[in-house]
Amino acid sequence: MEKKKKKLNMPSSFTILFFLIIIVAILTWIIPAGEYATTKSGEIIANTYHSKAANPQGIWDVFMAPIKGMVGTKDSDGTVAISLFILVIGGFLGVVNKTRALDDGISATLKKYAGKEKILIPILMTLFAIGGTTFGMGEETIAFYPILIAVMISVGFDSLVAISVALIGSQVGVLASTLNPFATGVASQSLNISPGDGLIQRLILFVITVAISIVYVMRYASKVKKDPKNSYVFNRREEDLKEFSVSDADDGSDMSKRQKAVLWLFGLTFIIMIVGLVPWTSINSSWSIFDDFTKWITNVPFLGTLLGKDMAPFGTWYFGEMTMLFLFMSVIVMFVYHMKESDFIDAFLGGMNEFLSVAIVIAVARGIQIVMNDGNITATVLHAGEKGLQSLPSGIFIVLTFIFYIPMSFLIPSTSGLAAATMGIMGPLGKFSGVSPELIITAYQSAIGWVNIITPTSGIVMGALAIGHVDIVTWLKFTAKLMAILFVVTIAYLVICTLI
Repeated sequence: MEKKKKKLNMPSSFTILFFLIIIVAILTWIIPAGEYATTKSGEIIANTYHSKAANPQGIWDVFMAPIKGMVGTKDSDGTVAISLFILVIGGFLGVVNKTRALDDGISATLKKYAGKEKILIPILMTLFAIGGTTFGMGEETIAFYPILIAVMISVGFDSLVAISVALIGSQVGVLASTLNPFATGVASQSLNISPGDGLIQRLILFVITVAISIVYVMRYASKVKKDPKNSYVFNRREEDLKEFSVSDADDGSDMSKRQKAVLWLFGLTFIIMIVGLVPWTSINSSWSIFDDFTKWITNVPFLGTLLGKDMAPFGTWYFGEMTMLFLFMSVIVMFVYHMKESDFIDAFLGGMNEFLSVAIVIAVARGIQIVMNDGNITATVLHAGEKGLQSLPSGIFIVLTFIFYIPMSFLIPSTSGLAAATMGIMGPLGKFSGVSPELIITAYQSAIGWVNIITPTSGIVMGALAIGHVDIVTWLKFTAKLMAILFVVTIAYLVICTLI
């Protein structure tokens, strides 16, 4: 009897990160210890490296590392603030999803523009891209593929166009994440900067890459519309026409007034977050309207006390204020939608539960940096980088950073875990080459989003292709030119940013 071959499963992010903690702990026994002089704010001063007594990390330290990663140490903050933010935003999304406002909103858009294919593609790709750039939309796209495929095929396109709208749209949004809490948020917290730093820079990249992607998909769609034989999946056309029909996908339901109100609140929440994070006075000292307004309103008798004397003005927000915003808006959604208290609690806690693993993986990933710091080898690694980067132009460094994060995205598929595990090293290294921390974050996000479009280890990619009956080889052929264009454009943009 022939033995069945065991299927090789990719270890989870937790396993990979914990093994990295062990490896780093072993390195503390081998790599010489050292330290840098720092400023009062904790920033490393170049050319001040000197040796220090070794402090090899043992078994106790390895298992304590994730704990310290969560609660922090005397030398570094923990991940409690960012982890709580992620849990609360998960609760917020759970409440919004309970209303089905997002699902029915996309469905309503599909029905409204059915047949108007030239308008449908850019509208939907932009919507999915906004989801990717603001809250890392990924798994949420899976529910839309059946109806997308049905509609796109009905107007003369194919399943690849439908998959591209949601998959490429959302992941290009991730590539140019503006305020994605799982990428931008974690990375910014790791480097002790505001998620609003570099926002304008990332918005420009968002517009460029989304526009390129829309044009790419629309050109392919036009070719298929003109002659179906131009489709990469033409051999399945008849089967797709039978399996996916608009009648199956269209349940005839319309959005209620309450759902529309929830959608407005959903969009308003992210707009408020953006306004709160943009450092207005840092951009222009005369832009102090939010500071002045907050100071005025908090000094109004009774009203100021009712609202709260400690209100933080827009432009000075950090994770505490963002967490409060999503908690507050969750309650507002509950009242606007007339949701029962029990349903609200179930939806909020259910949403938090879905993001619990993300919150924990950040702490585990931060444990790598804890072991390096406690083992006194972080400075030694940075010193090696400092010597190697002394004559390296900033443009070359940022390109190498982008390329470095491409294989790392395969190794550590968790965006938040990857940021927590590596930013503590990449940020200071960037300073040695004159690259700002926010540009390091942009390079890291760009690599992740780029990889997320094609990686066969992603459940999002493989799930979408499975629904559309498209094999990974066909998908790689279809996206090859787009991936090359995005690769070149992103690198060129990053280099230009180092010169500005």
